[in-house]
Amino acid sequence: MKRSEAITMPEYIQRVKITMSFPLRWVNSYVLHETDGTVTIVDPGPRSSETELEWQEALASLGLSFQSISQIVLTHHHPDHLGLSGWLQQKTGAPVRMSSRSMKEAEYMWGQDATINVVLPEYYAQHGMPADKARQIHEHMESFDSQIMPLPEITSIEDGEWLEMGGQQWMAVETGGHAPGHLSFYAPETREILCGDAVLPQISPNVSLQPGSDSQPLLSYMEGVHRLGALDVERAYPGHRNPFLHFNERTVHLLAHHEERLQKMAERVAEAPVSAYDLCLFMFSDRLSTHQLRFAMSETLAHLQELVRRGLVVQEEQRDGMFLFNIKK
Repeated sequence: MKRSEAITMPEYIQRVKITMSFPLRWVNSYVLHETDGTVTIVDPGPRSSETELEWQEALASLGLSFQSISQIVLTHHHPDHLGLSGWLQQKTGAPVRMSSRSMKEAEYMWGQDATINVVLPEYYAQHGMPADKARQIHEHMESFDSQIMPLPEITSIEDGEWLEMGGQQWMAVETGGHAPGHLSFYAPETREILCGDAVLPQISPNVSLQPGSDSQPLLSYMEGVHRLGALDVERAYPGHRNPFLHFNERTVHLLAHHEERLQKMAERVAEAPVSAYDLCLFMFSDRLSTHQLRFAMSETLAHLQELVRRGLVVQEEQRDGMFLFNIKK
């Protein structure tokens, strides 16, 4: 079987593709049928008038209503996963479950006292991003508010706890890197995993460094992928692209991908001191959308911090307050 080939899913779990505005085009939401006739929704997707209608139509096509939803489970706090959960909670009264760390991240990003829309562009500017690009990042960040409001009330589930979904027991496995507090859900009896964005087929999950959050996201991500790779998995249900087989093999490929990227970055830094922004353009492209540039910039910074941690690269503050990265001598 080709690695990209979609797999047959068991009857108790169904995928609903929910539209998102970014290049990935859709996020995978999962409907798990409970033995009492209710359902669990995993990662309902971003909020918009279009996605609200998509859920109304999806539930109707499955012979369900909003009152059929007994719980809403989130793998992590990103808008394309968390977004509709508060809206669904208001319509259903269902509990929303995710890790306490994920909820803290959501409050940090979008709570009443959130400053990330200002802090992140300033951080990028310190690392070489031109002022006009940083302003675009600020405007882009503000566009997410409508996709995630209202934030839900959370009933936490933590690493190692068990959750019943689809008539079977799933263990929560917390891994960082892509999102602090990210939970995958592993069912050992059927060797299935709902892996959110921790492991994706065909594409590499974004690993981002941003101020006020995990200071070593790539290290967190690689440790988490090692942990997930040790599980006995037959079928994987990701947040993007198609459900897939060969999960354990995919974890090995992802780890190798990041090691290759680290090596390429270290080789570029060895040529001459460089800003994170210039290295971002070198590694990715100078023709990125604002959304893609934000992801690429934070991913570049995550890899640079891992090189600093490994003692291969140093971060040097310049007289103007800007930062450059240099090879450690």
